[in-house]
Amino acid sequence: MASLICGSIAYDTIMNFEGKFADQILPEQIHVLNVAFLVPTLRREFGGCAGNIAYNLSLLGGDPIIMATVGGDASSYMNRLKQLNIDSTHIRQIESAFTAQAMITTDQTNNQITAFHPGAMGESHLNQVSTVIAERSNNSKASAKFGIVAPDGRQGMWEHCHQLAEANIPFIFDPGQGLPMFDGPELLELVDIASYLAVNDYEGEMLSKRTGLSLEKVAKRVKALIVTKGAEGAEIYSNGKCIAIPPVPAAKVVDPTGCGDAFRGGLLFGLESGMDWETTGRLASLMGSIKITHQGPQNHQPSKTEIAEQFKAAFGFSF
Repeated sequence: MASLICGSIAYDTIMNFEGKFADQILPEQIHVLNVAFLVPTLRREFGGCAGNIAYNLSLLGGDPIIMATVGGDASSYMNRLKQLNIDSTHIRQIESAFTAQAMITTDQTNNQITAFHPGAMGESHLNQVSTVIAERSNNSKASAKFGIVAPDGRQGMWEHCHQLAEANIPFIFDPGQGLPMFDGPELLELVDIASYLAVNDYEGEMLSKRTGLSLEKVAKRVKALIVTKGAEGAEIYSNGKCIAIPPVPAAKVVDPTGCGDAFRGGLLFGLESGMDWETTGRLASLMGSIKITHQGPQNHQPSKTEIAEQFKAAFGFSF
């Protein structure tokens, strides 16, 4: 069973400044700010919501299909997906653009300055869900039984939600950092055509303010509302109940980047496998806990057997 993952593919360029930004910025001169930081360490990570979600779903043995747009500089990312045996057939390459990229500088007190270039991500609407369905059918591949619309270009997110609904493919609407691009009525329209909604607690508050509805009322409009709460676990609203999902304490906290995407990979695998929400939520929680112990969003490499063993150790039963 396959899942169609609509969202961004991006490179994350991460730099470390060994001082404090506060020592380099003069508050009284902020109107003529002109600063430079020496960054002796730099690394480039494979990222983007669609790439991260697909990576985690593949670790669990799922069948992710990525639908995204990348630039002419994406050869290393495309080669990586091929090595991982993740379907990249529907990743459109736009030679005249750069792949989306975040350039993040972190100081020694974990303050960050980030610049984000959307690049080819802004053309994500060129991809069509119907094309994926037709290609999979023509090549006798498993059709997409579930989908997710994760942060991407605004028009792409809007159109892909509607296309999945029109194709009768149940999907998770995961607005993430793209949520501010939509007003209240637009958000409610997308919620109403989605099967599931996934947000973190901050995004949940923003969603409530923009729509004028409490999360409890929003939950009544979908089959399930999933709200992640970081180290406090998660809550899943379904069938009039609120299911508390406990956190899985991490062996060590190294880097939270991509934890939400790891969680969503677990959600999709639970849906693909027909698990109940209690089990699905716990598996998703475990995937986030595994990720946080590694630098970067795609550097954890547990086998499915190792994930299953950690799950049983954490919860006392198997998934």
